[in-house]
Amino acid sequence: MSCSSKETHTVVVELDLVVHRRRVVAEGVVELTLRRQDGAALPSWEAGAHIDLVLGPDLVRQYSLCGDPADRCSWRIAVLREHGSRGGSAAVHGELAEGSQVGVRGPRNHFRFEPSRRYVLIAGGIGITPIMAMAAAADDRGADWSLTYGGRTRASMAYASDLRDRYGARVDLRPQDEFGLLDLDSLLGEPAGDTLVYCCGPEPLLEAVEKRCAGWPRGALHVERFSPKEFDAQASDHPFEVVLARSGRTVMVSSGQSILSAVREAGVQVLSSCEEGTCGTCETTVLAGEVDHRDSLLSEEERAAGETMMVCVSRAACAKLTLDL
Repeated sequence: MSCSSKETHTVVVELDLVVHRRRVVAEGVVELTLRRQDGAALPSWEAGAHIDLVLGPDLVRQYSLCGDPADRCSWRIAVLREHGSRGGSAAVHGELAEGSQVGVRGPRNHFRFEPSRRYVLIAGGIGITPIMAMAAAADDRGADWSLTYGGRTRASMAYASDLRDRYGARVDLRPQDEFGLLDLDSLLGEPAGDTLVYCCGPEPLLEAVEKRCAGWPRGALHVERFSPKEFDAQASDHPFEVVLARSGRTVMVSSGQSILSAVREAGVQVLSSCEEGTCGTCETTVLAGEVDHRDSLLSEEERAAGETMMVCVSRAACAKLTLDL
């Protein structure tokens, strides 16, 4: 995932919620509506936010909220059953029935929906989940917006009919078996002023959108990834020192070791989840030093600012980092 806005010093809320409702919303996609057992209000959230589902001792997965932020009594997510599941989607589909309890952390937002006069929204497959809330927010703001939504087949595209019924011609449904790949050259071929582009979907779609937006104004494109970007692992894989300012300790991070691992070995606990630089759970404030960013979340501007880093994957581009840990 990457985004235009960052969170620092996030207060992580941990909740035990109940699956209030479960329904199939497309082929291989199940929607869960989560509530507190006592019906009390849930924390507020904005378009682009996600939550962690704690599905087991070492099984935590992130899912975008796709319901109505004004509904404080329930959170809604939709989960695609992945054929190559590492356990997350299989657990959701196989174990979470109506009435099941599940641990939840969040919400967090690394895909924040920024103000603009015009939006181009692009979704591929289950990437529609964060984009749905953005379409509603854009409409509420009275912005000029459009949504282009692609999927393998019409039956595999969650909420396709609902979106078309609600927003009409603003939503362009493009099942691949009917129309082929999305026509990104028409959508993004000419940079447009006062326009933000938001895209979520599989990696080939994100790479294609990034390529088309290379000539757009800096900061116009916002994408969210499900899988980590690839980086040159040999670029700066040297040992370095990390000073933990709050705990008053200094640890050495060896070649091939993550900061997260080194810090944990030193007895300092850092909340983490994906450990591949896509969820933002381990985002840590940088107090001094230069960072070799290897996450899939931070924007170019945020990387240049060097104020935070994902300690699960990013490293030092210098001999010593000082972190707010």
